[in-house]
Amino acid sequence: MFRMLRTDPFRFVRRSVRITYAAYEAFVRDDGWAIASHISLTALMSLFPFLIFITALTGFLGSQELADQVAKLLLEAWPRQVAGPIAAQIESVLTNQHGDLLTLGVGLAIYFSSSGVESLRIGLNRAYDQIEGRPWWLLRLESIGYVLVGAAALIALSFLVVGATGGLDRLIASAPWLAPIERNFTFGRYVIATVVLIIALALVHKWLPAGRRRLVEVMPGIGVTLLL
Repeated sequence: MFRMLRTDPFRFVRRSVRITYAAYEAFVRDDGWAIASHISLTALMSLFPFLIFITALTGFLGSQELADQVAKLLLEAWPRQVAGPIAAQIESVLTNQHGDLLTLGVGLAIYFSSSGVESLRIGLNRAYDQIEGRPWWLLRLESIGYVLVGAAALIALSFLVVGATGGLDRLIASAPWLAPIERNFTFGRYVIATVVLIIALALVHKWLPAGRRRLVEVMPGIGVTLLL
């Protein structure tokens, strides 16, 4: 492709247009718009039971501030027009205490949170032309595992952010001339969030749908996701 770009740029452009149009045709043929809507709606509906589980887990650990930081990290990745209307509802969820971790309600919250993972699996199977042959209960257990790992990772990341922010505030209070470090810290948070997102996308594209793919095969999907 790069050699073609150097020798015949017009041929490169024509081929790129053909590839883009073929990808769009496959997207429409595989009901891409309906699947995208299904993923978006299911992810939105799964967000609240996921936050209930997060508040229960962080309440069990004795830190409500971690739950607030998890919600903040989740909303930072959303467009402001989307995050704004649901921010009040998320705050309502977070202000309710769910301290008992071993309850039926929290178990159901974990189960319904995994529906977002299942909807993503359907979309990726369509994208990679895979037919799912594994039993449904095994897939659901795998999705629940993704929810648990994702919750643990978010809480760990939030703990690092909260701890680093508190330490930085105390440091700046005692040495105001270190205030410019705060801007670099904010930039570093976005860098860390981007790296975590790329790793998560790579793992999801490789392991969530049926079949196995090399990393080079999933990079176009990861790139398009980040671009959009």
